[in-house]
Amino acid sequence: MPEFIAGNRLTLLNSGREYFPALIAAIDAASREIFLESYIFAADAIGNQVAAALARAADRNVAVRVLVDGFGARDFPAQFGERLRAAGVQFLIYRQEVARFRLRRHRLRRLHRKLAVIDARLAFVGGINIIADDNAPPALRPRYDYAVQVEGPLVPHIRRAMQRMWEIVAWASFKRRYRLPPHDPCPDCPVIEGQQRAAFLLRDNIRHRNDIANAYLDAIQQARDSVLIANAYFLPGWRFRHALRAAVQRGVQVTILLQGQTDHPLLHYATQALYGALLDEGIRLFEYRRSFLHAKVAVIDDHWATVGSSNIDPFSLLLAKEGNVVVDDHDFAAALRHSLETAMATGAVELTRAELGRQSLPSRLLRWLCYGVVRLFVGAAGYGPRHWQGDTQ
Repeated sequence: MPEFIAGNRLTLLNSGREYFPALIAAIDAASREIFLESYIFAADAIGNQVAAALARAADRNVAVRVLVDGFGARDFPAQFGERLRAAGVQFLIYRQEVARFRLRRHRLRRLHRKLAVIDARLAFVGGINIIADDNAPPALRPRYDYAVQVEGPLVPHIRRAMQRMWEIVAWASFKRRYRLPPHDPCPDCPVIEGQQRAAFLLRDNIRHRNDIANAYLDAIQQARDSVLIANAYFLPGWRFRHALRAAVQRGVQVTILLQGQTDHPLLHYATQALYGALLDEGIRLFEYRRSFLHAKVAVIDDHWATVGSSNIDPFSLLLAKEGNVVVDDHDFAAALRHSLETAMATGAVELTRAELGRQSLPSRLLRWLCYGVVRLFVGAAGYGPRHWQGDTQ
């Protein structure tokens, strides 16, 4: 179960239009220290604005540490490295990609977290990469996503996780022990006190292999009224689907908002292979077709919510390093639910069994072929059906 911490102030941020102004303002206000992690760090208008803010902070003698993924941000050193290093920004690459491609487990283990901590007093957690909402083909614009701004006693826990990751990657890069000072980087900064309960959950391959998945499962199993999930890449295992089906059988309304426009057709079609079974189980399915849905959020009943980087698929739940905030608060859950319901009303289409029945045989075969290919990828990464089905406890 998540260890909820009381006394936080949480602000829901909808997509880059709300997230990036808040992030850049926080970076510009930093006085001691900045940690930032991102799977993607694009060399577009937003990426350059964030990089410039980081450089300004380093010029003020703020300790700036940036960690990006070696696949998602593989061009980061060439695009930003020289100017950030010249400004005094420290940056590391998680699992730098090489030219040759071999399907091995470690190549699918990515740093998928999107986190920032400023002066150990303000944090951002979510699914938004450092990339402009409109940096996509026209049909996918603007990217639709969420993050949460965190103030209060949960922030040091997020900072501790980011410091630990920085130390691990630094050790792997330099082959020597690397530890940052354990002291409070900003002892005289004001401490924010709020009234919201929240927990920070990780997914990694050491101590937290199933924390995010188990938090979802526990909340779904305790649901009494409604489960609303919005997830970009949704390919659940057996335990997750069983929990959803059991919730429906208890009279809980289960609704899932999925991509209608996609940047990964393989995963999209693999998910669509499950549509018929999900509908037959009494689950309502919606596709967001107005633009590209990248969210990884959920609201259960009137108080439980999560915002983060973790998809509900084998790559996030078995391989990637992820970070989610889980919230136990009526006001936050209501705000997220209202935002999702507005998005569904203005940009989504509900799917029906009759609509699926009109698909041609080649179309259905294509979707099951994609489903099989995804299973093959997961198996090649060293995780067989037992792991994917969720029997990992």
